[in-house]
Amino acid sequence: MNPPTKSTLNRLRSLSPRARLTRADARVLAEQQANALIEAIGSSDGIHERHLSMLPRIRIEYDELPTSGLSYWNGIEWMLVINKDESPARQRFSMLHEYKHVIDHVDRVVLYASEEDAERAADYFAGCVLMPKREMKRLFCGGLQRPEDLAEHFGTSAAAVRVRLDQIGLIDPTTFTRNQRCARPVQTPPWRSQRFRPVKRSFS
Repeated sequence: MNPPTKSTLNRLRSLSPRARLTRADARVLAEQQANALIEAIGSSDGIHERHLSMLPRIRIEYDELPTSGLSYWNGIEWMLVINKDESPARQRFSMLHEYKHVIDHVDRVVLYASEEDAERAADYFAGCVLMPKREMKRLFCGGLQRPEDLAEHFGTSAAAVRVRLDQIGLIDPTTFTRNQRCARPVQTPPWRSQRFRPVKRSFS
């Protein structure tokens, strides 16, 4: 794991164009920031509470809340307060969701046309950090395709996995069945069988 640096938050903020974003642009930015955070922390087992807690001026606490989480500046450090009664998978998602709000704080009014757009971007960021696109594609196209199995691998909920698979384009959101991008042929293609016919050998 790479040691945290004081510039981590500034580095993520520096990726922002400081201009009004469409929802599509907001997703692109969120994924860029997620990848930058993953690179900065350099953890081989995903990003957890201990990683964010090591960043300067970030403090994570758990409390009874009417929502999944909240974030605010207390004059000394950024507070990420997470609902203590929710599942660990949900708490981890909420932690990263709130961290995205911290990243966006300076330019939030400029970046997003509405509060809903800001919340969508925070959700997308959390999904990108927890389930990076490249790793998700590698596993899915390698045969690990049950949401429950992927959820166990990434430490998320199966519902979050389904959303992420839809975002990446690996499943049909209406049926939750895999798209042809990673489907395997049910029989050998004609060009392959004609070019590479097995050679019969005698072992007598």
